[in-house]
Amino acid sequence: MSPAEEEKSLPLPERWPRASKFALSACAAAVAELVTFPLDLTKTRLQIQGEAAERRDGAAAGRAVPYRGMLRTALGIAQEEGVRKLWQGATPAVYRHIVYTGVRMVTYEHLRDSVLGRVEGESFPLWKAVVGGMSAGAIGQFFASPTDLVKVQMQMEGKRKLEGKPLRFRGVHHAFLKILSEGGVRGLWAGWVPNVQRAALVNMGDLTTYDSVKHFLLLNTTLVDNSVTHSVSSICCCWQCLLRAGSSCSGNSC
Repeated sequence: MSPAEEEKSLPLPERWPRASKFALSACAAAVAELVTFPLDLTKTRLQIQGEAAERRDGAAAGRAVPYRGMLRTALGIAQEEGVRKLWQGATPAVYRHIVYTGVRMVTYEHLRDSVLGRVEGESFPLWKAVVGGMSAGAIGQFFASPTDLVKVQMQMEGKRKLEGKPLRFRGVHHAFLKILSEGGVRGLWAGWVPNVQRAALVNMGDLTTYDSVKHFLLLNTTLVDNSVTHSVSSICCCWQCLLRAGSSCSGNSC
């Protein structure tokens, strides 16, 4: 069998490892984002509705208007605006995770294996894992910044509705085009510097913890590279996320 025929006979993940990693990571992130998006939307509404309500009602009474709470806020959105509104802005959020997660995972593996020189079966210095994680997170967030901006802008439409103002966007593509027409290409990257810095620090913990734990388990235990090892590594990653944030992990962090 010729080398070309032998290559064609290999499974797709072995023929195109980077492309397969990108596709699988993006699909997993998109599913996770769709499942958890109502929580993200509710969090955003809780952050903005108190300010809008106090300005409208509480300022005159000289007192702050209490929040409705997460569950009541979610139920209120479903009852007042419809269940589908719990996923308002989900499309750019999915776009964001396809770009962000896919790019950061592929970038991290490339940096780890080709630039930082990790060798299978040997220990990998922690500082190299940290450098790889921070760099991958920063690069992934930079490319995902336009979709992140559109997601936040569409979520903020709820604030305009609370204030009785007309909505600015008819949909995701209209939001992209409007931001592009008003601010140019640079406008799509508004606020990218703090976002990139945050992503670098988040991935310094997340990717470094996940990969270091998995590598340790493969070298020092009888576990092999399968779903059990990945699950244990993910649990350790989420645990450090809980310790860092003092709250549950979100799709935007992990």
